Amino acid sequence: MKIKQPILFLCISVILSSCKTDKTKSDGEPADLDKIPYEYVNTFMGTAPLLDEAIIGYTPPEGWRVWAGLTYPGSSLPNAMVQLSPITEYGTGAGYEYEDTEILGFAHTNKGHWNLCNLPVLPISSQAKAPYKGTFSHDNESASPDFYQVHLQNYDINVRLTSTLRAAIHEYQYGKADGKRILFDLGTANNHVSHWEISKVSSNEISGFQKVGKDKIHFFARIDGAIDRIASTNLGKPKGYAIVHLKDNSKEKVTMKMGLSYVNVANAKLNLEEEVGAKSFDEVFCEGKKIWSDFLNQIEVAGGSEKEKEIFYTSLYKSFLWPALRSDSNGDFVDASGNIQNKDFQYYTIPSLWDTYRNKVVLMEILRPEVTSDVIESLIDRGKVTGFIPTFFHGDHAASFITGSYLRGIKDFDVEKAYELLLNNAYKEGGTRPYIKEYMELGYISDPKIEEPNTESKGKAGVSKTLEFSYDDYSLSLLAKEMGDSEHQNDLFDRSNNYKNVFDQKTNFMRGRFANGDWITPFNPEYPYYEYMYREANAWQVSFFVPHDMHGLIDQYGSSEKFEEKLDSLFSYKWNPNHIARNVSGFMGQYSQGNQPGHEAPFSYYFIEKPEKSQAVIDKLLSDYYGIGKEGLALSGMDDAGEMSSWYVFNALGLYPFSPTDPEYLVTVPIFDTVTWHLKDGKNVKIIREGNTRALKDIHVDGTKIDGYFIDHSVFERGGEVLIRTKN
Repeated sequence: MKIKQPILFLCISVILSSCKTDKTKSDGEPADLDKIPYEYVNTFMGTAPLLDEAIIGYTPPEGWRVWAGLTYPGSSLPNAMVQLSPITEYGTGAGYEYEDTEILGFAHTNKGHWNLCNLPVLPISSQAKAPYKGTFSHDNESASPDFYQVHLQNYDINVRLTSTLRAAIHEYQYGKADGKRILFDLGTANNHVSHWEISKVSSNEISGFQKVGKDKIHFFARIDGAIDRIASTNLGKPKGYAIVHLKDNSKEKVTMKMGLSYVNVANAKLNLEEEVGAKSFDEVFCEGKKIWSDFLNQIEVAGGSEKEKEIFYTSLYKSFLWPALRSDSNGDFVDASGNIQNKDFQYYTIPSLWDTYRNKVVLMEILRPEVTSDVIESLIDRGKVTGFIPTFFHGDHAASFITGSYLRGIKDFDVEKAYELLLNNAYKEGGTRPYIKEYMELGYISDPKIEEPNTESKGKAGVSKTLEFSYDDYSLSLLAKEMGDSEHQNDLFDRSNNYKNVFDQKTNFMRGRFANGDWITPFNPEYPYYEYMYREANAWQVSFFVPHDMHGLIDQYGSSEKFEEKLDSLFSYKWNPNHIARNVSGFMGQYSQGNQPGHEAPFSYYFIEKPEKSQAVIDKLLSDYYGIGKEGLALSGMDDAGEMSSWYVFNALGLYPFSPTDPEYLVTVPIFDTVTWHLKDGKNVKIIREGNTRALKDIHVDGTKIDGYFIDHSVFERGGEVLIRTKN
């Protein structure tokens, strides 16, 4: 059963009534919203399974759960250290699967990407036996951005959770006063736990840590009840756990406040004192609600359906859960070499750049520029240790992120050091770009000959790397220009044409090559690969990825008519149901909305002067690929740290960073009548849709009709009005 928003907020009405809400515009007039933006957020979006085979594109093998959504409900603040969320199964994307009926614990970190889910805690009754699992029903479960509630039926315990940036508050209402227990499942996380500890600090305080990979997550917890004893099973070992036994008394409700730190226990305690201290559960919740409300209120919409507003504000919320804070309230953090540092910026995780450079980090540049500069400083700090700016998973998209931020006016970071490290990425072996020597020598990255390759075949993903390195070269050439380095600017710009070296004009596909220059045969452009020629894609899905030179790509076809014909086929040529790749789903023809590599393709019609054809594709994706399924909670693919959500946000608003490095936005037709961006320093950008169709006619900025389809980022710097008119 879908968690309906009215039911959700009835469950927490007592808390909500104590928190002030603002249902007025900045000028004091009533907002054109039935609810405030915060109340539109449905944190369960993306947790339900994708079951519609027409959307999936194939019949999933027995026992498969298609990699769709992989999001979580729970409590967090924007880009916080803590994501306090229920876990129903470990080893899954986010640990929470909507169809499950048992909760294994409440973890304190989450990303939705098969990792983290650290420090799981679960209240249990005296009758509970291993394996510990709390049964639950969606009928008694509710959530909002900084709140989660569920009743554990078999233990008769009602759980409420809320959080700050670096601390969490658990409230457990036990059915009985006696026999209260709290499970610390410290030997378990989404990744292998190598060691853990827990100890009693005082009559009502405990501390410890969990070691997972290079991360050592420390905690300090204070319970408003006396601790009798801590019983550990397989102390310090994987799958081991500890149970905190509370002394019996007449008090049935227990509140536990827990601070986290990646540095040490002392800092975990400090974080708890600084951010929670003596505050009550309701006080912390109300503060979190205000933080989220202030953030979400930055974009005000009018018009559109209630469902569209729900998906929009939910997507905006999910776009700002990652990257995550890693420095403590006193500024301490652990750097890439494992040393404790304290500098003049907040330290953040790497922002999943292969997924998010396309759109999400651009949204962060607009709405949270101060966080953006800290994220960049965090990347630079890592680079000072390794000699290279880190990337994530594939490509070298820190070049796009850092250059795009700089060109959008975010310059309060060490740009000279960033540029030095990015040049290392682009020219030196052993760093961020694998096969960089071959790429510079051949102008592309080859793949080995593999007899009868299949989805799991391991190669170099040479086509995808060549295309992405070409764009990264373009991005870095723009920064070289800003730095007055004409030699590297010219060389990198020339290298940005390397995409042509993997374009086969006989088939009009981006196609793999051997080191001797021959095209890879046999060649099936429909077949998806994880790491051979393409990364998580087939030839159809990557063949339109040249965001920096679309007109040059069209020239490769020989005519715009041939390009249009190929593009039409991308969205209409039916996916072969025999081609199964678990993380490639959500098809419209050969196009996959469920994974990132082709997310620029829907806009390609703009470059042959047919924006209405792009709009038809975009509208179908917005309406049919988000908030789907019987519960209205499924997504057509992985949210991937908010990238899929950010794609929705931009397109719902009528702007898209087609080439995210460039400080400009491709204009599409918004789904709302008006959109107002409330920016820093009281500046606003207002977007108005005028007309009754979805076919773009013209664009006016501050009363002046513009040529083409792109508007400059400067409108966000000065404020202004964008009028988008459609054809009658």
